[in-house]
Amino acid sequence: MSWFSKILGAAEVPRTPLPANALVIDVRSPGEYASGHVQGALNLPLERVAQDIERLAPDKSLPVLMYCLSGGRSGSACRVLQQLGYQQVINGGAVGTVALQLQRSIERL
Repeated sequence: MSWFSKILGAAEVPRTPLPANALVIDVRSPGEYASGHVQGALNLPLERVAQDIERLAPDKSLPVLMYCLSGGRSGSACRVLQQLGYQQVINGGAVGTVALQLQRSIERL
């Protein structure tokens, strides 16, 4: 873990390739999502994750990739999903990192 991540509690950048079939979820607010999100990502704000994740991802074996601004909120969301029994939960960290790793553009609403 880098010194920056240790200080801020941000997630490390995943070092392994991300699953191509992963459901990509942006856990930021709707306003943040509208200002720029990874192409194809769904918006599920952190405070709604526990209530709404089963609607978006009923198959708990499907890889779910979460991201936010820095990796902090997506880390919290990942812990919630793990507690709910999801088997392949990935904290992608920051929106820009996920876009680069998935080779997708940033879209704005």
